[in-house]
Amino acid sequence: MTFKYVSVEEALSRSGLRMVVMSNIPSPWGEAAKGLFYMKGIEWVGVRLDYDNESLLRLAGERSAPIAIYNNEPPRSGWADILALAERLAPSPRLLPTNPTDRALTRDLAHDICGEDGLGWSRRLQLIHAGLQSAGGFPIPIAKYLGKKYGYTAELGSAAISRVTDSLRKLAARLKAQRKAGSNYYVAESLTAVDIYSATFMAMFTPLPAEQCKMDEVTRAVFESRDLRTDAALDPILFQHRDMMYANHLEMPLAL
Repeated sequence: MTFKYVSVEEALSRSGLRMVVMSNIPSPWGEAAKGLFYMKGIEWVGVRLDYDNESLLRLAGERSAPIAIYNNEPPRSGWADILALAERLAPSPRLLPTNPTDRALTRDLAHDICGEDGLGWSRRLQLIHAGLQSAGGFPIPIAKYLGKKYGYTAELGSAAISRVTDSLRKLAARLKAQRKAGSNYYVAESLTAVDIYSATFMAMFTPLPAEQCKMDEVTRAVFESRDLRTDAALDPILFQHRDMMYANHLEMPLAL
């Protein structure tokens, strides 16, 4: 189900589900939220993030993305809150298993990818650190802005590479064990939210090709900025899983 973009004014005047998203960038948290809504067939409209728009601040409550706003309920910006909203609005197909063990594993793996100090968080710090060290990563003005926003310190930046590589190896090991057991998915034998998170967060290392992901080219170069340790941890199975997800389950091309 393809969504459409609307103005801030229209978003303020309508009910239903609206979501503030980054423009021209496959922000993994935003693309994951889009994937949840797409898989469940939930209708929604997008609003492009504009840091200078005061009306947008009234709608979303903060200058960030993604932020999901449903009717008059409080805005939701956390990955777990957006997932819970999607599960409530469309209980089927389930992206959180009913089996308690599988459900807990799904939440744990999802947090390892999306949560604070998880893969995405650490990769962002890694790219901030690289930018400030003139070793790739974000351009210095963006690196300084993001560093202030996300609590960057030189110590955290230096440590981020180990967290990134550890997370990548953990995810690859899980997929290999699952494949050996006869499953293409992270948990049990069916798709869960963690499959969507893993697929979308691979953009922070290698975005989809331009014909499938027409994105800002400066950001593409940033995301493709990698060191030897990160390259070594990027097992091909992670991208095989990503490509399977987009071929079979997620909307293509990306609507940025």
